[in-house]
Amino acid sequence: MEKTQWYLGTPNGVVLCVDRVGRGQLAGRFYHAYTEEGIPFSNIEEVIFRLEGFYDSLNFPHPTTDSRTFQNRGGQRESRKERTRIMNDEELLSKHGDLGTFIIRVQHRQNSSWQGRITWMDKDKTVYFRSIWEMIKLVESALDTVSMQEDNPGEVSWNGEAES
Repeated sequence: MEKTQWYLGTPNGVVLCVDRVGRGQLAGRFYHAYTEEGIPFSNIEEVIFRLEGFYDSLNFPHPTTDSRTFQNRGGQRESRKERTRIMNDEELLSKHGDLGTFIIRVQHRQNSSWQGRITWMDKDKTVYFRSIWEMIKLVESALDTVSMQEDNPGEVSWNGEAES
């Protein structure tokens, strides 16, 4: 298979590896260039919060809205630290999940959500998403496709339009 869509192209690119699906919950780990260890998650909410924290730590992409809280932070905002890349893109792209592997490139964090591109590495297909919800639905539909192919060996395509 030609891997034309396999690239990160952004400092906040992550590789999402899904190992298990059960009772509507995804479990696995994700990787980014600033640590060698995979960051585990046991449900989709956990991966979203951990990715949001990662983007906040990079301050990239910069959010257009700030989180609201009623807790006293002392009026000081946490300063962002420069991070050093530990893994190169080739090492990141060598990581794979048991059920599915996705490259997530969040380009914007607008309207309290994410916009960007997701690549399903197993099919070398890339689709733009306009919200976190849409990205989650793309991952779930890809994993549904995998389970359908196990039950029915006929070819089933990923919902959405592939990037050219």
